[in-house]
Amino acid sequence: MKRLSLLMAVAAMLLAALPGSAAAQAAAKSKADPAKGKEIVASVCLACHSIDGNSEMSANPKLAGQHAEYLFKQMKEFKSVDGAAPIRVNAIMNGMIAAYDEAQMRDIAAYFASQRLKPETARNRDTIELGQRIYRAGDASKGLPACSGCHGPTGAGMPAQYPRIAGQFADYLEAQLRNFRTGAEAAEPSDEARTNDPEKMMRMIAIKMTDKEIKAVADYIAGLR
Repeated sequence: MKRLSLLMAVAAMLLAALPGSAAAQAAAKSKADPAKGKEIVASVCLACHSIDGNSEMSANPKLAGQHAEYLFKQMKEFKSVDGAAPIRVNAIMNGMIAAYDEAQMRDIAAYFASQRLKPETARNRDTIELGQRIYRAGDASKGLPACSGCHGPTGAGMPAQYPRIAGQFADYLEAQLRNFRTGAEAAEPSDEARTNDPEKMMRMIAIKMTDKEIKAVADYIAGLR
């Protein structure tokens, strides 16, 4: 019995030491240092995203309060590894993230996640009803699921799975939905074709949406709290 317990303990230690193990990943997350992240943000990221992650330009997303795991995933996918094309293509971000390792990315993610979001508001009263209907119910007639099914009733998302979208710039949300729609039929990712959604989930949703629906739901999400 003692021998079995010893073997199990040794096995657990070996598994924990594996770089790809859940234990190793959890340890990496716990070591993320928001203070170090802030130093990087203050020297590089603030030009587009502001020091507190509340961008003042609607083309650049607000990162304040976003789930750290989602931010980390996006940064990793912006980065080219061993000369291979990045999973997510953006001319600016691909260059910006190139100099940082995973530990630094986690620091940046932890810092932005710790900041308070200054939310946007819905601006178009004429499309609120349409945006709300799509977000909360989808459109069964064309197989369009409700956004709230993954992002939640208030747009808070789920850590490590679905991003927080409430209070985001409508312009940015609209652009991403259009990029996912283009990505659904693209051979490879580009600035206008986003393909880094798990299981093509967002691409299969966006391709079913009209320009009017995309604009309406983006504006509605901007006003969620």
